[in-house]
Amino acid sequence: MARWSSEHLVAAARRTGVSDPALLEALRVVHRSAFVPPEYADAANEDRPVPIPHGQVTTQPSLSAGMIEALRLTGTERVLEIGTGYGYQTALLSRLAYLVTSVERWPDLAARARENLAAEDVTNVEVVVGDGTEGAADSAPYEAVLVSAAYPEVPPPLVEQMRPGGRLVQPIGPGGAEEVTVFRRTPEGLDAGRPVIPARFVRLRGHFGYR
Repeated sequence: MARWSSEHLVAAARRTGVSDPALLEALRVVHRSAFVPPEYADAANEDRPVPIPHGQVTTQPSLSAGMIEALRLTGTERVLEIGTGYGYQTALLSRLAYLVTSVERWPDLAARARENLAAEDVTNVEVVVGDGTEGAADSAPYEAVLVSAAYPEVPPPLVEQMRPGGRLVQPIGPGGAEEVTVFRRTPEGLDAGRPVIPARFVRLRGHFGYR
């Protein structure tokens, strides 16, 4: 039996400063238990990462919430997510955006995420397999980009695929000790960005990331 309800995740997000009512409601109604390996289902409403295959972990829900809130979504945006995992963060984004394109480098994780999202009747999401550092040009341009892995700089293709005025959130650092940073796309490129929260993430791997 689950130890807590989703209200535990709502409370954890509030403690980190998340206040967007639509985002808090998404945390309330999206069943995290549907987006973790079966052996972790009973602990799904604990505010902590969960291991998934290939040495990856899911993002801590309150941290996902803080990153999503920094995008300032209004419901009209096309969002690019880098790192699908089992699809929980993708499902949260789907309730706050018009369309979500999520790129996952591991085919088996992408397949599991598609199954999880379909089982929860999430229909405004496309999960594609590919190199996340190259983005997903076929569905560009995007008003928002969320990167769920760490690298010292933003991969250039992600900037190129954004609309002017759009926002990008990424953990900036070497992997293991980062500052989650929000950037804004300008006609000249990205602004200097501002830190949102310190965190620990796996490394961003790909042609424009770690090899």
